[in-house]
Amino acid sequence: MKNPYLPYPVKIEKIVIETEDKNLKSFELLFMNDEDKKAFNYTPGQFAELSIPGHGEIPIGIASSPTEGDNLLFTINKTGVVTTALHNMSEGDIIGVRGPLGNHYPFSEMEGKDIVIIGGGFAFTTLRSTIAYMLNEKNRKRFGNITVIYGARTPGMLLYKDQLEEWSKRDDIDMNVTVDREASGWTGKVGFVPAVTEEVAPKADNGIALICGPPIMIKFTLPVMKKLGFSAEQTITSLENRMKCGIGICGRCNIGPEYVCKDGPVFKMAQLEDMPGEY
Repeated sequence: MKNPYLPYPVKIEKIVIETEDKNLKSFELLFMNDEDKKAFNYTPGQFAELSIPGHGEIPIGIASSPTEGDNLLFTINKTGVVTTALHNMSEGDIIGVRGPLGNHYPFSEMEGKDIVIIGGGFAFTTLRSTIAYMLNEKNRKRFGNITVIYGARTPGMLLYKDQLEEWSKRDDIDMNVTVDREASGWTGKVGFVPAVTEEVAPKADNGIALICGPPIMIKFTLPVMKKLGFSAEQTITSLENRMKCGIGICGRCNIGPEYVCKDGPVFKMAQLEDMPGEY
């Protein structure tokens, strides 16, 4: 059995600057060994630890879908020592990846349901993975209608712009991309995510909602979901509360009896309602 603390070596195959402030970059990673590639068997919603010798490691949600090939995609916000070191790296450099870690979105429960995906800012990463997974030709028929609401402060802060445009052209997904305020050249929706959600989201009769974004966005979106009829069992979110080791050993991310890294990061709101409010 592989030591859970030992990362797989991966090469940075491609780097894309995602946002106008250049603080968000996407890294496409190529496994150095075929055995490691086969062992890294993941499902959308999971995360991994990215490591740089001499700098440390950091938990990051997986933005790629296993339906897209063998390479991994991570979108990194430059906020600290490890993420700054990653932003200073170049294509061809070698880093480590440890995982996959945590649980994932409950796709078996989602089958036959209408899916509402609500994301804000750079928290759209695992939701990107989920959309790509569900739209794959082998999976699309498993799910009902798919409605996406994704927002950012400005058009220049939206992630995956080419992918968003590609999805918007499809007739089997309802894409609603919004920015907080009017901007020159922007022809999409304008308004905060909760308001747009109330405008376009379907009723909850046969639905499941996945929500991931800044805490303030989630805070004001949850009442909207209740108004639309989504119960706590039908509403799913993802936490990143103080995760460190990724395998439930260090104890930094515990909320009551739960460990975000091991029991999450995906939780139903029904689960969170029974936890202490510290999350």
